[in-house]
Amino acid sequence: MISAHDYLARIGFDGAVNLDVATLERLQRAHLTAVPFENLNVFHRAGVRTDTEWSTTKIVEGGRGGWCFENNGAFGWLLEELGFTVRRLGAAVLLGGPNQVIDHLCIEVELDQPYLVDVGFGDSFIRPLVLNQPGEQDGGTGSFEFLNSPQGLTLTEHEDGVPAARYRFKRVAHRQSDFDSASERLSTDESGHWLQNPFATRLIDGGPDRVTLLGDRLKFTRAGVVTETPVAQEDWDDLLWEWFAMRSPASG
Repeated sequence: MISAHDYLARIGFDGAVNLDVATLERLQRAHLTAVPFENLNVFHRAGVRTDTEWSTTKIVEGGRGGWCFENNGAFGWLLEELGFTVRRLGAAVLLGGPNQVIDHLCIEVELDQPYLVDVGFGDSFIRPLVLNQPGEQDGGTGSFEFLNSPQGLTLTEHEDGVPAARYRFKRVAHRQSDFDSASERLSTDESGHWLQNPFATRLIDGGPDRVTLLGDRLKFTRAGVVTETPVAQEDWDDLLWEWFAMRSPASG
């Protein structure tokens, strides 16, 4: 059975675990560095689940990552095992425009005040964001802001000074199993982007630098500068191993 000690070893965290925001940020950055946000099981139709036994085993023993239901589900479990107070939140992703369907899992952590944490949303904020704080916040990769509405809180990221919507959520606690239907729907939607091309992305050394392997290119973000190199199909698995220490799962 996976233990919190096993999980901390997987993400390379060997410091003191204090129930404070500094430790929470170190844990978030360590997770984002060691555990990729990736869709390989979905892309290869190899099967996914949302329960934490599945996700912690896949991440810790399998050396893998996953999408939000796996990464945030597992990270939420770890935080609870360490003594943090965690609430799992359901969000509607707004990257493609208006949406009211819950298709994302993120985490609220209660400390001196409530914080939003997310290790399953790709190239996004890498430090806890204060949920009750108005105005811009430094997310470690840029400026983020929460905008309130009757539909819930919208996480936005500032682009050229303008808030761009990322996802919307209500601060209502969910069980891990509440995301089963969303996982099933997204993992079987042949028209959805999850099944179109494989990808994996993670931070480099705690960020904000990042490496991303897409279907046809390898992308680096270093000191805010993005460079891309074309990738031949026959080299893809070797680069996946080189930068993510992972192998593609067999097709289901």
